[in-house]
Amino acid sequence: MQHTRHPGFRFNLQETAGAVGDYGTLIPIVLGVAIVSHVHIGYILLSFSLWYIITGLYYRLPVPVEPMKVVAAIVIAEGMMPAEIAASGILLGLFFLLLGLFGGMRVIERVVPHDVIRGIQLGLALILFKTSLGFMLDDYLLAAIAIAIIVFFFIAARFRTIPDLSALVVLAFGIGMGLLHHGCPSIVLLSPPQIIIPDLNSLWTGLWSLTVPQIPLTITNAILATALLMQDLLKRDIDTNRLSITIGLMNLTSAPFGGFPLCHGVGGLAAQYRFGARTGGSNIISGLILLPLALFFADPAWISLFPVSVFGSLLLFISFELGRQGIKTENYTVTGTVAAVALLSDITIAFITGMALSYCFQWLRRRRRQGQD
Repeated sequence: MQHTRHPGFRFNLQETAGAVGDYGTLIPIVLGVAIVSHVHIGYILLSFSLWYIITGLYYRLPVPVEPMKVVAAIVIAEGMMPAEIAASGILLGLFFLLLGLFGGMRVIERVVPHDVIRGIQLGLALILFKTSLGFMLDDYLLAAIAIAIIVFFFIAARFRTIPDLSALVVLAFGIGMGLLHHGCPSIVLLSPPQIIIPDLNSLWTGLWSLTVPQIPLTITNAILATALLMQDLLKRDIDTNRLSITIGLMNLTSAPFGGFPLCHGVGGLAAQYRFGARTGGSNIISGLILLPLALFFADPAWISLFPVSVFGSLLLFISFELGRQGIKTENYTVTGTVAAVALLSDITIAFITGMALSYCFQWLRRRRRQGQD
């Protein structure tokens, strides 16, 4: 793998806008998990805050920190309890730490075709697009205003030397509307966390219901697709084993203390880049923003202030950025099939379908060359 010199840190308005670019996916997920599973949102935000800062310092690039989406979806759908969530985080942490330490990602990287990874990117873009429409229907007028803000900054950045601060302006707009309609919630200080030690039943449920379905998505989306998109956007190479190791460490240090299973993610990278992130400074800024929220504003009433329709407008443009990268493929049949299956079914089935289809194409090409010889 070719290594390139890391950029220096930047702490400017563009990096700040990029720092909050992924909040449109992060906040709705952690809020939903906290409401359904009774996990304290303060501990979730605290783990995000600390690991945003750590990854920013370690990678010196805008490597995202995200909730594991398959785990989140199952937790919200089935109402999993904190011990089961902690068990899945610990098991996922052990798996990805060992995978990275023993170089397993390089082996996986060689056998997973880029067309399949692009399909995962495109599929997630379609899923985010669909999700954004659902959010925006909650209040289409607020969503339209937020979209207009983003479009204004996009056009202004093209024709004037104006930085794209749309994410910051949209967040400020959303918070202002929330305070106007609901008033100011009370400030609640976060208490010290208690260690969660899962029992055997929680470990079993966490393994089969949460860990096993999450692993294929993390390998493709959080590691392989993130590394590929980092090369696309910033021309920087990241060792996939390093990404696996940090995912392992994030979960082993967060899950037992009430945090939610964490990973990196191509959608988060697309979001942060779309709104201005170019260095690890955006991660550090993001962590510093989330830290006081975790310590003093952990009451869900604060998070629910923000209109979901405004979140939807951010998701809409994130899906465009991710989809733009997903179509950079050499085999539109494989990539398109993976994307369609991901949208209509799930990521795991899409991944298996894409691998089978891609290797079928490779086998047919070899047979054709042999026939010509």
